[in-house]
Amino acid sequence: MGCATALALSGKGAGEIVVLERAVPGAEASSAAAGILGAQLEAREPADLDAFRRARDGYRAWAEELRAETGIDVGYRQSGALDVAFDEGAEPALRDRVAAQRRAGLVAEVLDGRGARAVEPTLSDCAVCAAHFPEEAQVDPPALLRALVAAVARRPRVTVRSGVTVRGLLVEGDRCVGARVDDGELRADATVLAAGSWSSLVPGVPRDLPEVKPIRGQLVQLDERPPRVRTIVFGDHGYVVPRGDGRVVCGSTMEDVGFRREVTAAGLASILAKALALVPSLGEAQVGPAWSSFRPQATRPLVGASPLPGLFLATGHHRNGILLARETGERVAEVLLHS
Repeated sequence: MGCATALALSGKGAGEIVVLERAVPGAEASSAAAGILGAQLEAREPADLDAFRRARDGYRAWAEELRAETGIDVGYRQSGALDVAFDEGAEPALRDRVAAQRRAGLVAEVLDGRGARAVEPTLSDCAVCAAHFPEEAQVDPPALLRALVAAVARRPRVTVRSGVTVRGLLVEGDRCVGARVDDGELRADATVLAAGSWSSLVPGVPRDLPEVKPIRGQLVQLDERPPRVRTIVFGDHGYVVPRGDGRVVCGSTMEDVGFRREVTAAGLASILAKALALVPSLGEAQVGPAWSSFRPQATRPLVGASPLPGLFLATGHHRNGILLARETGERVAEVLLHS
């Protein structure tokens, strides 16, 4: 969120921009995500659907822009997605959801088990039906973050300061005028809070903002040779994301455990059981790395102006931070430059 906002501000002609990062940019949830651009998978409220679709559909051009600027391929692929049901009782709700999306102008259809396996031959024979969203896409988050950091570094008026801890907001009167950091004060005309799961812990953040809390998600990578899975498969609180080169990212847990970053035996067992239920052939895949990080959960994404003048928000996106990164950066930049 910080890098995306810095890029948007730079592109709109803002002055000097400083990105503060206590480690290195993208070291937390951004690089650890699965990278699903799941506008139709994730939009449960009608109000979300248009924004999510706009965010997803803008990624193709953004990926090309980042490649042109940095030479880095962010792994954008329109791989499509299946949202699978194993119980006939789930079919009416699936059909209602697809019908609502079709009325909104999106491409979606309900397939029976045979039709779903025609789209994704590795899908379990136990699948009763599935919603097919052929326009869903994905990116490779570590590659995306490398591209964003490289793009930021190339902008002449943008500085990235890594290894800097923000000790609190700098507030004078009723206005935010910058941040307190390890070596003193950094004064600014505008400050953007993009601290993810740590946003509510920054001293000086208005208390009347919704709390942003960490929700741990564990993931594991499987490696299949040759690559077989070609479609994102979602179902029963689990998912399988094929990168196209044999890597398959499987996730994820949803754990309210504070800032405990462990990868647990129970977490991995749950993820693998759900992945194998969706795609049984992954039982032959080699187990690769496993990792975890924290989704920044709030009652709603916090984007735009805050109750404290001079402070702007780009946080609280929970499961949809990668999807909404560019849209968030553009929106925050517009609000900030016209406030």
